[in-house]
Amino acid sequence: MSQGLVFDVKKYAIHDGPGIRTTVFFKGCPLRCPWCHNPEGQLAKPEVMVKAPRCLPGCRVCIKSCELKAITRTPKALEVNRYECNGCGACADACPSQAIELAGRRMDAAEVSAKIFQDAIFHESSGGGVTFSGGEPLMQPEFLLELLRACRLHGIHAAVDTSGYAPQEQLRAAAGLTDLFLYDLKTMDDARHLECTGVSNAAILDNLAALGRMHQNIWIRIPIVPGFNDDAEQLDAAARFVASIPAVRQVSLLPYHPTGNHKSRWLGPCEVKPQGSTVPGHASLCPSHPSQAPTRPFPADMEEAANRFRALGLNVQTGG
Repeated sequence: MSQGLVFDVKKYAIHDGPGIRTTVFFKGCPLRCPWCHNPEGQLAKPEVMVKAPRCLPGCRVCIKSCELKAITRTPKALEVNRYECNGCGACADACPSQAIELAGRRMDAAEVSAKIFQDAIFHESSGGGVTFSGGEPLMQPEFLLELLRACRLHGIHAAVDTSGYAPQEQLRAAAGLTDLFLYDLKTMDDARHLECTGVSNAAILDNLAALGRMHQNIWIRIPIVPGFNDDAEQLDAAARFVASIPAVRQVSLLPYHPTGNHKSRWLGPCEVKPQGSTVPGHASLCPSHPSQAPTRPFPADMEEAANRFRALGLNVQTGG
């Protein structure tokens, strides 16, 4: 029985594939997108999140509970030394006001499967199922495959939401057990992709082309981030590439919104980027793209973007 690192299991999800779904969020991702909705899913380890407004004045329960002395209180705030913290969760368990939350815990496949099976009646009545999201599910391939096998055995529709940044053999192994892939594309510009996510998009594009040859149900999801990938050249390049893959059944254009900003504040300062690495600890701003605190795209701009994909015969949805 394999184990994996999970930071949430969301019931009654309606934006992660068809019907009513159970979404399992794997913790750990090789990309560091500054607009990430789930920054707590980026690092492959449990992390403490501090919700400062809930912290009780004068309370020191969390400090006393921490054997590593990784928590201190300054005149301004509660601070966590993230180099000392081992993510044990003792502080979160002790906090009387739920100001501290632990993002990520080890779960075995049987425990996760049981949570999925609890929702089977909703899956069946709505044409839904389970979506494995993150983070990046393909970073935990053995755990993912065991869960996919359990879903196949019980007749539960299974979707995998992936960035596509993984060894192709892992994608191939998952493809045989997956009913639907939700495949994320950021930009066709490799230099821009590297600068803003920390990795090249070469493997992502190669894997998508390969997946289109081995699987017949792919939905493309593209976040529309003003100043990053919303210009005509970027959109047209993405539309041409996606249109070249017959297995793509739908394109979802997702307007940027700052959902993840407050979570980034709860996680505290970014960890130091390892020397020579292109991927920082948590997401940081792209130096040449000041829109990394971007505004939301206007509805008219989203419709114009959608029409560029529709012009090539693609089925396009906006929002979600």
